[in-house]
Amino acid sequence: MSSMPLPAGAAAARRNPPSHAGTTEELLIDAEVDSQPAPRPTPAPGLGRRILLGASVVLIAFNLRPVFASLSVVLPEIIKATGLSATAASLLTTLPIVCLGLFAPMAPWLGRRFGTERTLLGCMLLILVGTVLRGTGSIPLLFLASAIAGSGIAVSNVLLSGLVKRDFAKQAALMMGLYTMAVCGGAASAAGLTVPLEHALGGGWTSALAIWALPALLVTLIWAPQALPLKPVASESGFTVRGLWRDRLAWQVTLFMGLQSALAYIVMGWLAPILRERGLGGETAGYVVSLSVMTQVVTCLVVPALAVKLRNQRGLAVALAMFTVTAMLAMLFAPLPGVWLWAVLLGIAQGGTFALALTMIVLRSRDSHVAAHLSGMAQGVGYMVAASGPLLAGLLHGWTGSFRASAWLFIGLGIALVIAGLGAGRTMHVGAVTIAKH
Repeated sequence: MSSMPLPAGAAAARRNPPSHAGTTEELLIDAEVDSQPAPRPTPAPGLGRRILLGASVVLIAFNLRPVFASLSVVLPEIIKATGLSATAASLLTTLPIVCLGLFAPMAPWLGRRFGTERTLLGCMLLILVGTVLRGTGSIPLLFLASAIAGSGIAVSNVLLSGLVKRDFAKQAALMMGLYTMAVCGGAASAAGLTVPLEHALGGGWTSALAIWALPALLVTLIWAPQALPLKPVASESGFTVRGLWRDRLAWQVTLFMGLQSALAYIVMGWLAPILRERGLGGETAGYVVSLSVMTQVVTCLVVPALAVKLRNQRGLAVALAMFTVTAMLAMLFAPLPGVWLWAVLLGIAQGGTFALALTMIVLRSRDSHVAAHLSGMAQGVGYMVAASGPLLAGLLHGWTGSFRASAWLFIGLGIALVIAGLGAGRTMHVGAVTIAKH
């Protein structure tokens, strides 16, 4: 087998500015082109099946974040009831995020080996089992359950966008919008409803965590009849990409993705305990987190369209990073009556940085093959970087006895995010080369 470079080399890639052709939604989905099994050559499905498939995708997306958000709002009760140490609590909030980085690279192989639909069914079973096991009250099982659910979430994150590209190419904008809203809706629901459900069920934090197995069970029952009859389709990409991991710009994009995720998962894992330490009740703290997460939908939909129209994205990256850190510091120190306003502003900022990170993966790539590999690098390495955020926030709380020390962590991550954004936002391509296999 020989390989031949395509006409576009690394030097040419750096000279030519990114093309902004196509809609933002199409660009973001195309970033996964090398990561997914080939489209199945089947006749166009009927309207009823397409509606069922679309609804199933939205339901699966809804189940990708409750594991994170439900734990954070009852973490003080877990610590009090079990004597969990500050270090162990930090590891517990971090473990699912580590799984995102560890298991996401396995998704393309699993999709090719077992088929996208069957692999997603397996992922839903993992999320279901993991969520149920979190309700046992056993600390060892709580850690194991978080890892099980996290692995299912990691693979689903990668495969769902490819499924949307394959089966909803003409409705990409609508489906990606619904997908984004479902992910945020799942996180917001878990943050806002877990404590009220704990009080309503009367079973303590164990039943409040386990109740989130119900939506996972629902979508598993809906998805199984669609997935099981479908056989996997063998697929092998005809291209490979070289030079990406040695490229400075690629690492800047990766760090921007990872650092903004670190701040996001600090909010997901520790904002509710921070607010409860400041005097808010459990339910109110959960509602604040829920509001912040739902607000992210707005900028997730707006920022990509804005980013592709700018000459470069450096100013936008810096502004959103500073905005994020300012709002997070306000959660620590600003008067509590203003917490609702800061929650909205935090959601706007963090939704914007996440959307910008995804958009820059595409804008910094010369073709879809480079974009696919850069996406894998940015998300695989990025989630490992992201895991450091909630881990350090929890450790600082354990060492100092207060979340106020986390202010220095927020500022440090914010400065690093600004530096990464100044590099990643430049109008140029990464110096990677796409090679055609023969």
